[in-house]
Amino acid sequence: MTRTPPSSRTSTHRIRRPLLVIVLVAVLAAIVVALGLPLLKPSSDSDSSSATPGQGSSVRPPAPSLPDRAPPDSSQQERRGPLGEADGVVPDGSTVLDDDVPAVANLDADLLAALRRAAPEAADDGVAFTVNSGWRSPEYQNQLLRKAVAQYGSEAEAARWVATATTSPHVSGDAVDIGPEEATAWLAEHGAAYGLCRIYRNEPWHFELRTDAPDRGCPRRYADPTQDPRMRP
Repeated sequence: MTRTPPSSRTSTHRIRRPLLVIVLVAVLAAIVVALGLPLLKPSSDSDSSSATPGQGSSVRPPAPSLPDRAPPDSSQQERRGPLGEADGVVPDGSTVLDDDVPAVANLDADLLAALRRAAPEAADDGVAFTVNSGWRSPEYQNQLLRKAVAQYGSEAEAARWVATATTSPHVSGDAVDIGPEEATAWLAEHGAAYGLCRIYRNEPWHFELRTDAPDRGCPRRYADPTQDPRMRP
């Protein structure tokens, strides 16, 4: 019996294996083509997770999706912006003579005239009137009310200090807050002669015009704005 030398058998196997692999690849390719499938189909994840050179091949997680949001309303942004002098914010040191300050200029004309009649008399006594607050826009009044609710913890308690925009005499220009203390003390003593009266016991700085006060004196004060019938809706 003739035996094939070992070297011959090894070479034969080496030849047959590549041929077998080639045949299998060809058969697989024929099947893929017959089914109409592409030989190579790029993965949708491969584009977004390709490794950056020098960073290895780790796959980055996709970015979290954000909910759809409507574009911001520019008018709401304007209303939420900071309020200024045009809304009644008073610059420090403003007086009853400052016509360029809206909080003063937009006061009721008769109230402002009474303040300007009283101011020189007070000045003769060494007292100057400072306007801490006068006319206010509804937006400014609402802002003050929100702050008061946050400060005092309830709408009921805040109402003792800040009225609503629909009831506040500041919004209508019929009230003014005067400072400092010596000015409010002077007006408490002499203001009735000019029709200038304190209205609330808890707000010694708050003055309004009462045209009959020169003859009858100022009316009895309310404990706070919640006792004022004008504050009731």
